[in-house]
Amino acid sequence: MTKHARRLLLTLGLAAATALTAAAPAAAQQPYVAPYLSLIPQSSTKYAAIVVDARTGEVLYGSRADAPRYPASITKVMTLYLAFEALAAGKIQLDDPVVFSPRAAAQPPTKLGVRAGDSITVHEAMQGMVTRSANDAAVALAEKLGGTEQRFAALMTLRAQELGMANTHFANASGLPDSRQLTTARDLAILSRAVMRDYPQYYRLFSTKNFEFRGQSIRNHNGLLYRMDGVDGLKTGFINASGFNLAVSAVRENRRLIAVVMGGPNVATRDRVAESLLVTGFDVLERRARGEQITVAQNFFEPPQLAQATEASMQQGDTDRGLSVQLASAPPPGRASSIQIVEPSSVPKLNSGAKASAGGRWTVQVGSFNSRDDARKQLNIVQKRFGAPFTQARGVAEKDGTKYRSRFSGMTEAQAKGACRELKAKKQPCMVVPPARG
Repeated sequence: MTKHARRLLLTLGLAAATALTAAAPAAAQQPYVAPYLSLIPQSSTKYAAIVVDARTGEVLYGSRADAPRYPASITKVMTLYLAFEALAAGKIQLDDPVVFSPRAAAQPPTKLGVRAGDSITVHEAMQGMVTRSANDAAVALAEKLGGTEQRFAALMTLRAQELGMANTHFANASGLPDSRQLTTARDLAILSRAVMRDYPQYYRLFSTKNFEFRGQSIRNHNGLLYRMDGVDGLKTGFINASGFNLAVSAVRENRRLIAVVMGGPNVATRDRVAESLLVTGFDVLERRARGEQITVAQNFFEPPQLAQATEASMQQGDTDRGLSVQLASAPPPGRASSIQIVEPSSVPKLNSGAKASAGGRWTVQVGSFNSRDDARKQLNIVQKRFGAPFTQARGVAEKDGTKYRSRFSGMTEAQAKGACRELKAKKQPCMVVPPARG
């Protein structure tokens, strides 16, 4: 199917969905199902996806967005995030040498093939990671920044938690197979948004199409850079356990979207799904701008075979399923995006002396752990260090799938957002969790 035909199909589908929705009574309204879903094999057990408005953080679409997945080489976005941080702080320069240790040089492909003891510049290492997804460059840069890759991975995990990536753990800097290296589509969207928000001066590195290195012309693995208007990043990834992954961002008419697709059966399908999601998302934003008050809602539909195919070991957190389009006058979705991205500049400051009002149903999550004891310890630590915002809140180690979430509940919306703002200002990761809709 040609690019023009795919877009036409998406546009016709959206138009038909809106006409049906407007004509039917509210109780009988049916969700629009994006045609891209037919591209995913019904036996898929690795698929997950999310689409986010980069400006507001609004989740436009989510399918298995919180299910644990292997990031593969999208891991390198976090490695680069920490490199950007070091550059911005003046700790390293783009032309500083990156020496390849025997361990770095011995990494399996894909790689630049730099010999042990040889060096390249920081800029070359970053370009190699973005284009060829060079594992040797990722390890060499990690060793330069962290001393050892193991220590650097710990820094990656810490920064992930600080950014709100509550379900992410890094064990290496490259994304090579490791059962401990887990993330979610939602967390990768948060990371993608953080890179462009925090380091816009370096984000353009992800749009590098070709990298000239020692007589080689290295082409970027991200095929959408070449064929979809407005795409300017970010990163592909693949290992056998993950399937084909992609975190991609595009801009149209001053609107930016981020899409993450994980577990594609092959490169072509992964890219077509990501392109379809972006095209659909931009169409929705354009129609909103024309005053149609259209929304993209979560959790309405997914083919039963696809919904049931997730392996038991990987299905924890499978909550947001399917893409649907409704008019704003339609009944709200039963379970829209469950986690809100909190921006400190846009939330009210909490009055430390204020008490949680009766019936407050908002929650602040301050950690995620493998054991209930660890979750309880985190609650005690946060209570001691930041007691005022949680004086009237109830701390609970809440089991959620295989994890135990450290949460303070019984708060109003303003109190929860304000508390999270105070915690983030003091470098304590947190997330605001709205009340469940039933």
